[in-house]
Amino acid sequence: MDIINEFLGAVTKTVSGLWPAPEETPRLADGKLRPCPGTPNCVCSEEGSSGDRIEPLTYRDDPAAAWQRLQQIVSAMGGKIERTEDDYLWSTFMVPVFGFVDDVEFRIDRKAGCIQVRSASRLGFSDLGVNRTRIEDLRKKFNG
Repeated sequence: MDIINEFLGAVTKTVSGLWPAPEETPRLADGKLRPCPGTPNCVCSEEGSSGDRIEPLTYRDDPAAAWQRLQQIVSAMGGKIERTEDDYLWSTFMVPVFGFVDDVEFRIDRKAGCIQVRSASRLGFSDLGVNRTRIEDLRKKFNG
């Protein structure tokens, strides 16, 4: 199995260099996560229609502890934290074998006691539910 994993890792690393950087650097827009572009390869808890809507992560403990826990889970799930700011986190996840890169963003809303989330593929139209599944898996780990 190690040989297979090493091979798949090498293929993923090689292929991932073929995909472009995001058209715009992930960021907040007017203090919120950007809405999805209307394609089925994006989910967002803050803006959007019913098809791309996903619930935010909720927490009951200290906001700083929840924010730290989120970062640990993102890393444990294979995400790469690209940038953190006060209440904003941008991470990337690479889809194995094909090397597609997904941008996953978070904004902690301390007043509402939740963490808003946006997960979007950089390329293509459909992601076969990968972004939604990733966030639901992250939610299970976050709520422990």
